[in-house]
Amino acid sequence: MPGSPLVRTSEEADLLQLVRTLVERELRPRVAQDEADERFPRDVFATLGRAGLLGLPYPEEHGGGGQPYGTYLQVLEELATVWSSVAVGVSVHALACFPLFAYGTDEQRDRWLPDMLGGDRLGAYCLSEAHAGSDPAAMRTRAVRDGDDYVITGAKAWTTHGGHADFYTVMARTDEGRRGISCFLVPAGSPGLTADPPERKMGLTGSTTATMRFDGVRVPADRRIGAEGDGLSIALAGLDSGRLGIAAVATGLAQGALDVSLAYAREREAFGRPVVEHQGLAFLLADMAAAVWSARATTLAAARLRDAGLPFSTEASIAKLVATDNAMRVTTDAVQVLGGAGYTKDFPVERYMREAKVMQIFEGTNQIQRMVVGRALAAGPSTVIRTLPNA
Repeated sequence: MPGSPLVRTSEEADLLQLVRTLVERELRPRVAQDEADERFPRDVFATLGRAGLLGLPYPEEHGGGGQPYGTYLQVLEELATVWSSVAVGVSVHALACFPLFAYGTDEQRDRWLPDMLGGDRLGAYCLSEAHAGSDPAAMRTRAVRDGDDYVITGAKAWTTHGGHADFYTVMARTDEGRRGISCFLVPAGSPGLTADPPERKMGLTGSTTATMRFDGVRVPADRRIGAEGDGLSIALAGLDSGRLGIAAVATGLAQGALDVSLAYAREREAFGRPVVEHQGLAFLLADMAAAVWSARATTLAAARLRDAGLPFSTEASIAKLVATDNAMRVTTDAVQVLGGAGYTKDFPVERYMREAKVMQIFEGTNQIQRMVVGRALAAGPSTVIRTLPNA
């Protein structure tokens, strides 16, 4: 918003205002029904694509928006204040584009990236497997070289947009060990590529999540991204940025819950005055506001490191665990603020609470994030950056 210390340019202010307008006109009127019906809003992603919002953090010469990562994260937050399923989908799409952008050849980027970033195509990211969630090095899906192709066989679990995506960024084993994983760009509609029925989830029901089956899927060798054996390092590098995306989504979700809570507390009266004026509730709301602002500050601080080209892996893990743990607390407290009404589906806070839980789990559980941070601290204080680059 103009005048906000978080907005540095008029272009950024205009972009965020565009997003807020889209949220109010296109997302808010339908989110409750689409989530209740477990309907995947493919047309919403088309709308966001036409507005240029699906490729924001990538360079304009490749069809992206050329925006700093911090700006992109604020866009995700704005989307998530109303519809977390959509915000998660935008974050996953950006993650699916990352390997090609960061590790592809110039020829590969010129050939495929403009369509991926242009808004008409939606991506999915295939890393996890049922037995290899927090330990991707234990994956079993294999890609075997056969002449000019690779033949991929296996299954990838928890695939956001599974069955609806236009392309799948896939990690598969080409050899044994941690250096035996490679990355592939697989188009939807490839023979042998199918989606299981969507998972039945407690939240984010508008975001389709399915296991993708690879039954001898042939992929031309020129669709391998990076060298053979680079897949795990590519995946982990992408997850650093993906964790910031989820941190921003969690922050937006918490902000949405706070907004509903404040509106209710100002209108609801008890003992002759609005409940917001009662100290017990006011203190609860103050803690919720503090949690939202601390999550936002932590996430944007990590984004500044990324935008400055500095290491940010540890800080991304900190942001992810802080923002998602805070979102779980804030949404739980939002239900408490509304009391019995909060426990009903007449208000969105019960949905926000259900949606917050998975954010502590995907893109690496918060236990994994604590392991990452703990190892960085054990390695020495120089691994944690204390001084931020100039804005």
